[in-house]
Amino acid sequence: AVGRALGMDSALIAGTFAGAITNTPALAAAGNAAVTAGNPEGTAVATVGYAVAYLYGVVGMLFFCLLALRYRRSDKDTPSPLINRTIRVEREDGPVIADIIEKISGELKFSRLRRGETGPIMRPTNDDRLFKDDLVTVVGTQEAVKQVISAVGHDSSHSLIEDRKYLDFRRITVSDPKLAGRTIADLDIDRRFGATISRVRRGDVDMVGSPELVLQQGDRVRVVAPTGRMKEISAYFGDSARGLSSINPVALGLGMALGIIIGEWRFLTPTGATFSIGSAAGTLIVGLVFGRIGRIKGFVTAMPFTATAVIAEFGLLVFLARAGVTAGGQIAEAFTGGDWWKILVTGFVITTIVGLGLYVSMRWIVKMGGTRLAGLIGGAQTQPAVLAFANERTGSDPRVALGYAMVYPVAMIVKIFLAQILGGL
Repeated sequence: AVGRALGMDSALIAGTFAGAITNTPALAAAGNAAVTAGNPEGTAVATVGYAVAYLYGVVGMLFFCLLALRYRRSDKDTPSPLINRTIRVEREDGPVIADIIEKISGELKFSRLRRGETGPIMRPTNDDRLFKDDLVTVVGTQEAVKQVISAVGHDSSHSLIEDRKYLDFRRITVSDPKLAGRTIADLDIDRRFGATISRVRRGDVDMVGSPELVLQQGDRVRVVAPTGRMKEISAYFGDSARGLSSINPVALGLGMALGIIIGEWRFLTPTGATFSIGSAAGTLIVGLVFGRIGRIKGFVTAMPFTATAVIAEFGLLVFLARAGVTAGGQIAEAFTGGDWWKILVTGFVITTIVGLGLYVSMRWIVKMGGTRLAGLIGGAQTQPAVLAFANERTGSDPRVALGYAMVYPVAMIVKIFLAQILGGL
């Protein structure tokens, strides 16, 4: 409506729309639709609109992303930090550990048990019973640990962790690719070594070593085991720094190839036109599937966190360089024409409506946390620069990537459809 009021033609409006939402596949769809509608210069005209509107399309969304991150400290979905406590059991009915865990809300792991004050420290199982005056160490979120203390006894002044005569603990890197993509339960280290995994650190995030947690190459697991078996356990996991940066070239190449095939596949619309979602959306979809599967028999489909972060940073630099070259080649022509101010106004309105609409609806109606909303804004804009900005400000919080991945494929398809409609008017 704004473009029509300013006297812009359909191709220019569609190109401005593609630039305001920073979506190159939408630009291609807009140009093709304009040519099909009888405008032989449609592609060139749309490109001019795209080049002028693109800059604010990025800067505007960075502003709304920053706005979302301003209230992230009050996020209700912030994961609680893990703590450990030694608890003295006061109950006399001999509760089973499995029954206690079942009644507790939150992540929790029992890692050590001592009968009385002088007995040997052993690794408890879920079938063990707790008796009065037992000392037990639990690892979990602060809320879960508080619930356990209330359920079985009180916080003890003793610390079983400091007594390493019977059980020792160590951070070990999962570098053996044969273990990647398997759950902690699949490893069966309690039977193999009499050990347990109390925590898993992935990137900068600590997680409770629950049986269903899938390990990735490069994870650092905190193992509690008999003191004399630590070397054997380290050898089992690999414990090499190379596991942090292993690229897994086969999975990377296969994922990129499948992503490009899916991204360039032509889909038929009800109007008879065709469109593709682009290689970026295609590889994102494949990456989501590969990351969820983790492993296909002997083939590992995921990569270590560190290697993924390096590749993501490099990919962003390549993307921004390409976007700059593409838009920069049209800047001179765009600003020497008489329509540049119309494009700026229209692009400003489009980007602001999209960004403000997302911010208001997600924060005030859906009540989404600021960290996840920042990623969602980047995904809705299909803009890796916004994702990189949010990751930089949050220390690569996984909620940012989750918000981004939630909407990116759908946003890509919707934008292509809208650009085709605008270009063909």
